[in-house]
Formats: sequence, C-alpha cells, structure tokens
Amino acid sequence: MSPDPEWRTIFGHDEPYDDQVDGIETAIDTAVESGFLALEGACGTGKTMLALTAGLSLVRDPDSSFERVFVLTSVKQQLKQFEADLRTINANLPDEWRPVSAMTLVGKADVCPYNVAGAGGIDDANVYERCEGLRERTRGLADGETTAASLAGAARSQQVGLADSGDGADFLEAAGEPTPYPEETPDSEGGTEYCPFYAGFLEDLPEEGDPIEAVPFDPTDRGLIGTDELIRLSAGHGSCPHSVMGALLPNVEVLVGNYYHAFDPTTVESFTGGLIDEKTFVVCDEAHMLEPRVRDLVGDGVSDRALSDAETELSRVIEPVAAVEEAGAGTQYGDEAKERAETIREALSESDVTVGELRDTRRFLTALLDRLDDRVTGHLDEGRPGWEERLPDLEDREIPLRDPERPGTDELTRWAGHNGFDARVWDRAESVCAVAGRVLDTLEEEDKRRAAPPVGRTLTQWHAADHTDYFREIELERTWDDTRPTGSWKRAYTATYSLHNCLPAGAIGDRLDEFGGGVLMSATLEPLEVFTEVTGLEHLESETGRPVVERTYGLEFPEENRASFALAAPKFTYENRGDVDETTPTRRAHARAIRQVAASPGNVLVGMPSYREAEWAAETLSELDKPVLVDEATDDTATERLKREFFEGEPKVLVTSLRGTLTEGVDYRGDRLSAAIVCGVPIINTASPRTRAVRTAYDRAFGGTSGRSPDGASGASASDAGFKYALAVPAVRKARQAVGRVIRGPGERGIRVLCDERYAKESWNSVRGLLGEAEREEFRSVGTEMLEYALEGFRER
Repeated sequence: MSPDPEWRTIFGHDEPYDDQVDGIETAIDTAVESGFLALEGACGTGKTMLALTAGLSLVRDPDSSFERVFVLTSVKQQLKQFEADLRTINANLPDEWRPVSAMTLVGKADVCPYNVAGAGGIDDANVYERCEGLRERTRGLADGETTAASLAGAARSQQVGLADSGDGADFLEAAGEPTPYPEETPDSEGGTEYCPFYAGFLEDLPEEGDPIEAVPFDPTDRGLIGTDELIRLSAGHGSCPHSVMGALLPNVEVLVGNYYHAFDPTTVESFTGGLIDEKTFVVCDEAHMLEPRVRDLVGDGVSDRALSDAETELSRVIEPVAAVEEAGAGTQYGDEAKERAETIREALSESDVTVGELRDTRRFLTALLDRLDDRVTGHLDEGRPGWEERLPDLEDREIPLRDPERPGTDELTRWAGHNGFDARVWDRAESVCAVAGRVLDTLEEEDKRRAAPPVGRTLTQWHAADHTDYFREIELERTWDDTRPTGSWKRAYTATYSLHNCLPAGAIGDRLDEFGGGVLMSATLEPLEVFTEVTGLEHLESETGRPVVERTYGLEFPEENRASFALAAPKFTYENRGDVDETTPTRRAHARAIRQVAASPGNVLVGMPSYREAEWAAETLSELDKPVLVDEATDDTATERLKREFFEGEPKVLVTSLRGTLTEGVDYRGDRLSAAIVCGVPIINTASPRTRAVRTAYDRAFGGTSGRSPDGASGASASDAGFKYALAVPAVRKARQAVGRVIRGPGERGIRVLCDERYAKESWNSVRGLLGEAEREEFRSVGTEMLEYALEGFRER
C-alpha cells in the first residue's frame, strides 16, 4: 500500500484506529486476489466503516474490476448503521469528489404508494398478491390495444377532470408527496383494474436500452437514497417506486440489504441475481448469523393448508375439461363452460403437462393430506391421550420421519413408493403444479398467490434432496383456527411437511464463490476455524484457491474503563437448577449474582437462557430499588416500546432471553447500558429431533477436524465436534453478543459478567475455550464469594 492510500479520502472520520487500518488494507489486498476476509472485531471498533471504506476504494479504483458493494445484514439496527456511515462518508468527501451513490433494498410493502397511503384496497396482508395481479393486468392492457402512456394519462386525466368540474380531486399522497393519480386504483375503458404507477414506469421504460432511463431522477449526486425519498421521487412523478428500485440496482455503488437478497433462491432469481457476480464486493455483517439464517432460507416445507389449496387449484383446472368430456359432444353444455374447457386444453397443449398428469398429482396431494392427518392423529394419541379435550393446551411438536441420528430414507418417501407414487410423480410435481398455476392465472383475475406452484416445487425438492445432509419431519406449530372442526387437531395446529438443510455450508460457499470477494464480519466469529468450516469458506479456499484471511481485533479502548468477570457459579443447567419454583443452591447463587450486578449504577441488562428463566430472574429483583423491565416473546412493536422505555428516564434493569432480539444488534451507546450479566450457556433444546439431526450432520462433516473440543481438550472426537459446531459455539456467541453491548466507545465504562463455571474453569464441559483469545485473557475467573468485592473495587476506581 502507498504511504497515503486513497482509501483515507473515503474513510469518513479524521483518524482510523490501528485495527481499522490493518483491516481495510487486508480486505483490499485479499479482495484483489478474489479472496475473503473473515473478521472478528469487538463492538465499537468500527467494522462498518472499515468494510465500506475497503469496498468503495476498490469500486472507485479505475484499475479494479469491482463495480459495487453489496452489504448483507440480518439486523435492522445494523442496516441503519451502514446508512449512517454512508452519510458520514459523503459528508466528508472532498468537494471535487462525487458522492457515493447508495440505496437500501426493501420489499414491495414498504414502497407501494397505495400500501403506504392505506388506499386502493391494498394493505400489508394483500400487497404482494394485489401488486402482482395489477402488474399482470397493466402489462396485458399495455400489450393490447392501448399503451402504457395512455393508461397513465387516463389516470392523470381523471384527476384533472375532477378538479376542473369543481368536485375536488382526491390525489393519492405517499410519504408526504402528492401523486398525479386518484386514491383508488383506476379501471381501463373496458373495465379492467390496473396500476397507474406501474403504467407510468412502463411509459418511461425504453423498448431497447438501459432500464435506468425509466428512473425519473438522476441518482448520481443524491448519495444514499432512503426509502421515503425513493417513494417521493418516484410516486410524485407517477412511477412505481419498486420498479424504479429494480432499475437502479446495477447503477448505484452501494446496496444495503438482507441475507435473503443473496441467499433466498426465489428472491435471487426474481430480483437480485444480476448483482451477484465477480464485480460485486460483498459485506456479510453479523456473519455469526449467516449459517443459521441461510439454513432456514435453503430449507423448505409445505403445510396442510397449502396442500389443500393446491389440491383445490388442480381441481379447478381438471374438472371443467372432465365435465365437458363426460357430457359428450352431442349434449347441450353451457358456452361459458365449453370456452373455459377449451382455454384449459389450449394452455395445456402449449406445455408438456397432460390432464392425466394433473389427475395423478391431485391424487398424490390428496393422499399426502390423508397421510398427514393419520400421522398427526397417531402421534397425538400416543403422546397426549385425550388431546381432543385439551386443544388450547397443546404445544409445538416435531414428528421425525426418520431417526435423527441415522441418515436414511424418510418414512414419507417410503410410504409413497409403497402406495404407487413413484419417482416420476415426485419429479413432475413442480412442472405440473406450475402449469396449473399459469392456467388459473389466464382464467381468473383474482389477485392471489397460487398455492400449487410452491407446493409442487417443495415436493420435487423433497424427493431430490439427499438423506444425509437433509432431515425431514412433520412440524406442528401451535396456532388456533375456530373455523376448523371441533375436536380436530387442525383447530390447534398448522402441520407442515418440513425439509431441513442441516449442513448449509455448501449453499453458503457456492453463493460466496459467485462474488468477486469481500468481508464477513461480526463481533463474535471466534473460533474462526469453526466459522470458516460451517460457512464453506475453508472448502472454497482448498478447492478453488481463493484466499481466506482471518483477523481478530479486541477492544482498543482503555482497559481501566471496564470490569470483566467469568463467575464460577454452579452450572446453570436444568439438572442443577431445577424448575423455576424450586429453591436450589444453583438458583440461589445465580440470584445473588444477578442482584449484585443489577445494583450497579445506571442501566443493567440481564440475559437468561429462555423467557421463562427471564421471568424468574425478574422475580429475584423484586426488592431492588430500581424499575425492572421484563422482555417477553412478543412482536417488534412491543419490543421497540420496551427498548425506548429502558433508554428513557431513570436507570432500570432489563431482563430478557438470550434468544430474543434485545441482545444482538441493538445500539446501547453512551449511558444506555452500564452493566450486563449473562446466566448460563444458552444451548438450545438438545432433545429436539431437528437439533439431533443437525448435530449428527456436523458429526459426520467435521468429526475428523482438529482443534479444541467443548471441554477444552485437544483432539475432538466426532461426538465432541457435533456438540461443538452445532450447539456450543452458537450458544457462546449469543452470550458474547449480550455482554458485548456494554462498551461501545473509548469513553464508556461498564461491567460485564459471564455467570456460570463453564465460562470460568477448564472442565469436561467447559466453554472457556470457545471465547476469543482476548476474552479468555480479559474475563478473569472469580469465585461467587468474591464478586461483590470485585464490583466494589471497580466502582471505587
């Protein structure tokens, strides 16, 4: 690197930390070689600015092949941090430099003018179905006798006519900007409803050339285009904001989105696929969540309701043809019915799907529904006798379709083969159901998502996926539906045939391989050798030669400003602590530690392994001279309200589950948090069939790896590897995320306590070896009887 590299001009602050300098230059050098930097940096060490600076310096370098930075994060708070840092970069660029162009990717619900305004019969519940239907009809009208320009013009004229007549024109207003269209969606002269905003976009879209020409504003000098600004600039002109966003995608330097923008197959195929290539520098933020999030995205499932809806849709395609055929050529039959049947025949003739295949697939769906009903009923009869009388009390359940610890063909696939549903029925389900959906779209103008296409896709994937890395089960999710028959399990549950990808390393690595290079970063990536294995980076390096460089940066802030303890309290496991209504030595020790830390001046965060344990912890603080707030498993609105209450006014204690949303990605800067204590190691339910299957898959994949096992010893066995990779490492990262909220800047002071002897001592089930090297040195082991003295000593300093 040169003595004064150009990245310093992009860097948004006066002087970088030493670790930022090393990280930026390492990221640049690695990406030039088409590689990836795996970076752990403590909270407050400037990872966001580091990654943006490295990526943008390559984008602005005329000798570089990179054209854009694609930021992926799983946490909304971090998305806002990237937006803030982009604004800082632009505010501090030299006057002769053009601002960095950037945009945040959002869904249709966030930018649809009708949804934003609460008009046109469109809301969050139906925006996607309504949008697709309106677009389809608008395209159909524009491809017919009329044009997009005349459709948009007609909607504008409707408003002008109302204004001229003196009746008043109710212009739709979105994000504070008046639009040229009415509040209700207009109809064409033939009575077909359409979207004037989409017509306006099509009007501006050139028949040939770059879609950027349809964007009604120049993005070059606007810097970061926020969601509200996108709506105002697009809808105010009369164009569709979501379509404008799509046209802008390849033309801005930084895109900020969610993991699904890169790893969800449907989203990539329909929207962001053109961004994933060797010209894109990818930034995966909160990368410790990459593996579990992608595992969910590349899994699949089909519910009992979806199966039933798909069965109905296939019937609506089959029955008109069957009815006309059965009536006979000489029988009087309604012209409308004959026309419908003929339309269906013509649509099928243009595909490779026959009416016979439609019937076979419908019969398969019916059989799958019957099998699901029998299997769920039998499971409940065996495990919960008399369940019909206790429907409101039922809990979520899993019904494994094979032994989770013995990979092999699942019982549903075997059952299908024994009942005449061979490989062809499974393999053709996707094509057959897709054609059925298209046929219905030509016959019916209702705005709804068809159930058949995704159901068919899932069934074909079910049969194609292997039986080693994939686990199949029936999931019973606790719901309530009064419309279902009294005494039926369907009244209390939604049942889903679920296909889980236990080992998403291949999917992650393959997708990363499509990018030109980048940075994967988090405050909690250690152990890095585990991270590179479970995300496919190690395989990518060994198979393709693309370099993977690792960096770990601890807190650079003054050590005297923080007190960090690993408290040797008894292990906070169910076996040790007992139920919440029991008073055991383990509970007494942890309750005492919670009270001692909670008494610290300022706001205090208490992290527990579950919401039930969080309620118990709050009860132990009943005599504390501070308000105590208890987080619950509620919606985002309630969580935001609780967070605001915690931040405002007098000091408080916030008690939450380590599996909630208040211990990761939340900015507790300044005096928002002065202490945090984590009780126990938040390992998920090890008895769950899905968890056992994931652990088994990790045993098979990584059992031969070297390194430290969960007990701190070297030379992990296969069993140790499965526990370590699937359970222990993610749990310790949760704990580290929580205590990492305390110190965010050089002037902040605070207390951090990991309360459980597994953090403090080397033993057969210790997790101390899973902390980062800097944390093992900093979180000194303290006995329970010494914590009060240690806390007082820090306060006095």
